[in-house]
Amino acid sequence: MPREIITLQLGQCGNQIGMEFWKRLCVEHGINSEGMLEDFATEGTDRKDVFFYQADDEHYIPRAVLLDLEPRVINMILNSPYANLYNPENIYMSKHGGGAGNNWASGYCQAERLHEEVFDIIDREAEGSDSLEGFVLCHSIAGGTGSGMGSYMLEKLNDRFPKKLIQTYSVFPNQDEISDVVVQPYNSVLTLKRLTMNADCVVVLDNTALNRIAADRLRIQNPTFSQVNQLVSTIMSVSTATLRYPGYMNNDLIGLVASLVPTPRLHFLMTGYTPLTTDQQVANVRKTTVLDVMRRLLQPKNVMVSTPRDRKRNHCYISILNIIQGEVDPTQVHKSLQRIRERKLAQFIPWGPASIQVALSRKSPYLQTTHRVSGLMMANHTGISTLFDSTCRQYDKLRKREAFLEQFRKESMFEENLDELDNSREIVQQLIDEYHAATEPTYLSWTATKKVTI
Repeated sequence: MPREIITLQLGQCGNQIGMEFWKRLCVEHGINSEGMLEDFATEGTDRKDVFFYQADDEHYIPRAVLLDLEPRVINMILNSPYANLYNPENIYMSKHGGGAGNNWASGYCQAERLHEEVFDIIDREAEGSDSLEGFVLCHSIAGGTGSGMGSYMLEKLNDRFPKKLIQTYSVFPNQDEISDVVVQPYNSVLTLKRLTMNADCVVVLDNTALNRIAADRLRIQNPTFSQVNQLVSTIMSVSTATLRYPGYMNNDLIGLVASLVPTPRLHFLMTGYTPLTTDQQVANVRKTTVLDVMRRLLQPKNVMVSTPRDRKRNHCYISILNIIQGEVDPTQVHKSLQRIRERKLAQFIPWGPASIQVALSRKSPYLQTTHRVSGLMMANHTGISTLFDSTCRQYDKLRKREAFLEQFRKESMFEENLDELDNSREIVQQLIDEYHAATEPTYLSWTATKKVTI
């Protein structure tokens, strides 16, 4: 029985990465831009109904809800070749179309006013599913709509569907560039609180690392949004491959999440992918083996989160899941795991089992790739706390001077006081402390004694 997943795309970034994701899924399942199944794809053994459903005329429609407070990106999607793919009733744009002005408070308060119309769409999609497993939310944490409206949606989804899983693909801002959004640290900390409290699993997509990978590994000097979003769509499609091409393991979302998240708060995952190629690099093909792929996945240069070295702590892996696609013999997997263990290529937590889980997944027969084996790593690593730490440092600089707060004070939730900001900062600090505690052998007793403030 299919376990359906509804995808929510919020704001400029969420809708752009969502569009690339659906393009990729259409190619993998042999569906054309109009939603019709191609003639060569009628015999497939894939499970399309996890992410799509069929209309009365047999064409496939994504289980996607597109939300934005300004029309630009959604209009771009509606003027693209994929315009007829989506259900027009599932597209919601704010009537006045003014956007959230890169302000979390504006996005959050507008979502509060609009939530009935938005949840009519979501409820209709949920009721149209036989056995809904959960929601996937695509957004960025730095702007206004993806962060503010995204935060509100996370809270409400948790209230309305308490038993359903909520996974997010959250884009973190580029730390190497000076942002044109001055309130970015405020937006990020306020969103991080909701990601900590209301999501079951957060896949962190760090723009700093994505741009570095595009420049260093793919030799693209000034990567465009579209090129970076293609990297993201690869990660999203491979991380859902075991759901769409089911095997005997990891064939639902809870199976994936349960193996990676040991305690409720430590649910921020980093990803790595190899071999990375662009369309232009077809000539640059090398021999790929399972060991080669699994060893490369552990190299920092292939990981899509940039975590600077923290000399005070021995950061380590809490859990790793490698999704290997292609022509793979299970005995090769066993040998590769042995080799990695012998060479101590991965440092694991001292208080739990040190194991790399491997899920073997089929590749789409309709997607031509030049290499035989490819792999995605989804890892829960304590080093991700350095990313939250640098966000908090930027936040503290602004908060200390009370800089750029007048736009927040205009919204009802900040009129009286700024307690919500300080409370969010505290919760993110608790998250950082918990990741630090997870590097110590005493972590399990630490969680028992620690009171979690909500």
